[in-house]
Amino acid sequence: MLKLSERLAAVAFLAGNGGVLADVGTDHGYVPVYLVSEGNFPRAIAMDVNPGPLKSAAAHIVMYGMGDYIQTRLSDGVAALSEGEADTILIAGMGGGLIMRILREGQTVCRSARKLVLQPQSELPSVRRFLLEQGYVTDAANMIREGGKYYPMMRVHYEPSGVSSEGARMELYCRYGRELLLQKNEVLGDYLVKERGVYEKIRLQLSAQKPGETGTGQRIREVEEVLRLNEAARGLMRR
Repeated sequence: MLKLSERLAAVAFLAGNGGVLADVGTDHGYVPVYLVSEGNFPRAIAMDVNPGPLKSAAAHIVMYGMGDYIQTRLSDGVAALSEGEADTILIAGMGGGLIMRILREGQTVCRSARKLVLQPQSELPSVRRFLLEQGYVTDAANMIREGGKYYPMMRVHYEPSGVSSEGARMELYCRYGRELLLQKNEVLGDYLVKERGVYEKIRLQLSAQKPGETGTGQRIREVEEVLRLNEAARGLMRR
């Protein structure tokens, strides 16, 4: 039986059940193999932009006896996926900028899915803001810590009528995730403590620099803003 890493297990849990899973950037193909073998999905499509990882995924699919249920496709994002072909699209383990590009360029296909599971490795505030502006609603979110690194993830669906900026808390939610804050996610709480320590140290270092040094004032203001949001987030989780 295939055992997933903690990060991939959390991603697979968010994917849940469905008809057809499309795993974008499948790498070794572990998540579709796991979800199909567990009976969560009867069929899956493992896609990757690079032939090497796709070949590796194909080998694992055969190894676990999933050849009749999972097909592989060479694809840049969702380019090789048809509208409505997959009810669940998984895009995990890549930079936030790339995820936003995939969602933008494959807009019709992505919006046609019943749910999308996203696990950006960077640019979380930008990704969350992009999702909000593009009409995606977050159904669930999680954050896990593995190997000393933090991995936020979310499950979303397209629903323009459901968009809400939440007014003054927009920046707070985009930075840390509305659902994670409201559920008082334990890993997020740990991350907030670590982030505060890092930025307090940066503020101290900047304050020790000579007055008028190029860019110092602006950088201090940026650090102060992060610390303000951090304090607000910790306050919200304490309620």
